[in-house]
Amino acid sequence: MVKLYETVMAQFDQAADLMELDPEIRKILSYTTNEIVVNFPVVMDDGCIQMFTGYRVQHNNVLGPYKGGLRFHPQVDIDEVRALAAWMTWKTAIAGIPYGGAKGGIEMRPWDHSPAELEAITRRFTFALGANIGPEYDIPAPDVNTNPQIMAWILDTYLQMMPPLERNRATHVVTGKPVESGGSPGRYKATGQGLVDVLEVWAKDYGFALDGATYIIQGYGNVGSWAARLLEPLGPVLVGVEDHSGALLNPEGFDPDELAQYVDAEGRIQGYPAGAAVDHRTFFGTEADFFVPAALENQITAETAPWLNVRLVVEGANGPTDCDGDRILQERGILLIPDVLANAGGVIVSYFEWLQNKRSEFWDLEETDIRLKKQIVGAYHRVRDAVERYDCSWRTGAYIVALARLEQVYKERGIFP
Repeated sequence: MVKLYETVMAQFDQAADLMELDPEIRKILSYTTNEIVVNFPVVMDDGCIQMFTGYRVQHNNVLGPYKGGLRFHPQVDIDEVRALAAWMTWKTAIAGIPYGGAKGGIEMRPWDHSPAELEAITRRFTFALGANIGPEYDIPAPDVNTNPQIMAWILDTYLQMMPPLERNRATHVVTGKPVESGGSPGRYKATGQGLVDVLEVWAKDYGFALDGATYIIQGYGNVGSWAARLLEPLGPVLVGVEDHSGALLNPEGFDPDELAQYVDAEGRIQGYPAGAAVDHRTFFGTEADFFVPAALENQITAETAPWLNVRLVVEGANGPTDCDGDRILQERGILLIPDVLANAGGVIVSYFEWLQNKRSEFWDLEETDIRLKKQIVGAYHRVRDAVERYDCSWRTGAYIVALARLEQVYKERGIFP
């Protein structure tokens, strides 16, 4: 199996070759800056001690502080985190916000732990990271299996490590916090909101009718469920959904809100009565107008890409399509809006939250949504223009936008010493 970071570098090389990226800048961007691995003990509810391994990879910060989520999942390893950190560098550059790229996580099965154990693990991981994160240096956020509560525990732990007089100056050490603890309205739905904003403007540009279109979603957590709920007023019909527990089809269409309520209560789609259970291949082969992969990476591959029966893929997850999958989709004429553009809404609103904390401001939901749409539509236009200029795929066009911005800054600042 191809390692995830190899996929990132293959995508990077394709764009760098096409745009003729400065070879010296190319060397720099081919490496991560820092890779932190911490092993730490936590006392479990039964009194025994369990060891955990956590990661934080800081890829690049030439545009601003490192920025990226934390995920709790058994598949977390250094290769995955390295790849996700690089994607964050490209994503923040495309979005036009003053951040670099980082990512982190803990190799663990969060569903096997009580809330008390999750709190202890989170706090001990934060303490282990120590000065490797900070409000003007590296700012974590939620990702797979993490949420505003996890961010609140990180915030509180970090603040206890600060001198008392400095604590209120450091509340922007994490984003994606609960609103009452300094979070921003709209942050929890921001990734799904940004995806819908991009899809809506793309559809208008290319004559893709959303009203009455059918679609399928893989993953019905934060990104997938919010994308479905926010798409509903635009008229498309959700006919298939898949998560870790299985897949369901309903040709008449699922109610996105009712399904979200069921998943919130049960933790899975399995057992939801308004759909027929099908296997993975049947789900992937469902005839629909578009597909939103919003689960984990490496889902559209040499094996699964030939199964797809859609016109468009809109990537809600990070890295759901590997290089073979990309090639097959292009050969089959299936269009794709890449993750580094489509799911950038989360980091954009994280930036808004960070700004509000720094300025001691509070924006309402309407202002946040308006600013998000303006920012992500601007990113969309930059990528569209690159696609037309270089006659390339949308993924390569997005990378070119990111690499051109990074190249310009390096050339302006020079290399120390």
